[in-house]
This record gives sequence, C-alpha cells and structure tokens, in this order.
Amino acid sequence: MEKPRAAKDKRYEEAHREERKAKNMIWGTSVPREKAEEINGFLKKYGYTKVQLIEAGYKALLEKI
Repeated sequence: MEKPRAAKDKRYEEAHREERKAKNMIWGTSVPREKAEEINGFLKKYGYTKVQLIEAGYKALLEKI
C-alpha cells in the first residue's frame, strides 16, 4: 500500500531541509495590499516573476550607487 502524499512530502522535507535552506532564502515581508495588487497586476501583464522584479530592482539600485 502506498503512503499518503503528506507522508511522502514530510519525508522528502526532512531529508532535504538543510540542502534547501543552504541554497535558498525566504524573506517574510509585508507590502500594503493596494501596492501588492498593483505590483502583481504589473507582473502578470508583462509576464515577470517576483524574483525577476527583485533582481532587476537590486541591479538598478547597485547602478545608482
């Protein structure tokens, strides 16, 4: 009998947690809803991801310094 998906996901997470944490970082940040909806609309309209937005903004700020 096959294990439920939740059990498989938990096993996978336990096995790969440190690897994932070493590779990626999650920023728990908040943006006012109105601004977030505006940003999400822009991203959807032009086909960008949030990661692309952050990278482009970071690059622009570095160039400004």
